[in-house]
Amino acid sequence: MNDPAPASATGADPAPDGTTRVPTGTADGVTNGVAGAPTTDAGRAPTEIAALVDALLDAAGARRNRDVHRGILSSALELTHNGAGRLDLKIARSALAEMSHAFAMFAPYREVPKVTIFGSARTAPTDALYGLARVLAHRLAEAGWMVVTGAGPGIMAAGSEGAGPEMAIGVNIRLPFESLPNAWIAENDKLVEMKYFFTRKLMLMKESTGFLVLPGGFGTLDEAYELLTLLQTGKAEPAPIVLVDQPGDGYWSAWEEFVTSQVFRRGLADPRDAALYRITSDVDVAVDELLGFHRNYHSRRFVGDTMVLRLHHAPRDEELRMLSTAFADICSARGIWRTDALPPERASDDHLELARIALEFDKTHHGRLRQLIDALNSLVSSDD
Repeated sequence: MNDPAPASATGADPAPDGTTRVPTGTADGVTNGVAGAPTTDAGRAPTEIAALVDALLDAAGARRNRDVHRGILSSALELTHNGAGRLDLKIARSALAEMSHAFAMFAPYREVPKVTIFGSARTAPTDALYGLARVLAHRLAEAGWMVVTGAGPGIMAAGSEGAGPEMAIGVNIRLPFESLPNAWIAENDKLVEMKYFFTRKLMLMKESTGFLVLPGGFGTLDEAYELLTLLQTGKAEPAPIVLVDQPGDGYWSAWEEFVTSQVFRRGLADPRDAALYRITSDVDVAVDELLGFHRNYHSRRFVGDTMVLRLHHAPRDEELRMLSTAFADICSARGIWRTDALPPERASDDHLELARIALEFDKTHHGRLRQLIDALNSLVSSDD
């Protein structure tokens, strides 16, 4: 199986050259990218604060990504004089601590493909839907994918059980009525606990390269809509989303009827964005949708206005002409062309072994981009 590249974070926006721009604070009190309190009789000048921050980074042994570390400390220092109340400060402190712990937990497995499974916490172990989730998790774990869940009961427990202890990851949430992780993940060292839903949701989505969403309540629907929004707006890297129905049931089919008749019909979303998800009740179809997404497509990167798609197999000349014609609506007049790794990619040694095509993507029609990826995965040349 071709391992997919990890999805990018859903945080800071990428710069055109593929790097990440990190805000360094307001114009008031910023020196060398470090924001401090405005100069007062009781405070230090910004230049002194900058020097102290650099000394702190030296003492902490920060050698890489110092500009980003400096920006984090800068934002923390801004909280000392921007009117933040105690509750604001506690939220910022807890959120950063939770993300730090989660990043550390995920770090050893960053290169392993992962699927996140969403679904109801109220699904009983005797429910056929529980068994379906367990089988899906087991099949994907056998294929080398780690299974990420919210670590609670119901569908989350089914995912952890099916994956097994070596392939299960949990991101738990502390709730008054549902706080303990399920028995299948409780003693696992690949478990982290969150206070806030927004930090938990980030970690459930950031690291995974595929998503299974089974029937659930408001929380599950919220997760499904956020996933679709992130893909629709390009704030997350392209990834397969499978909405899994129980055989003979119509939960997601009924949802799609609503989306089609009330959202698409009213022009509130592009009907072509339906390409961002797939509905099925078939385990084989669901698994193939995830594994097949990276059959040829590997990853993408923007360099200026050019979107580079990295592939396992380069398309033939006639296939490239076909793609340029079929997807002319999302490209500039230049169409789609074959390319070598661009200078920023070479500078960062970014998957230089892969084939590449490029286009000037309109950055708007991400449903069509998904259709382009599907076309790339179905090329005859990808069987060579």
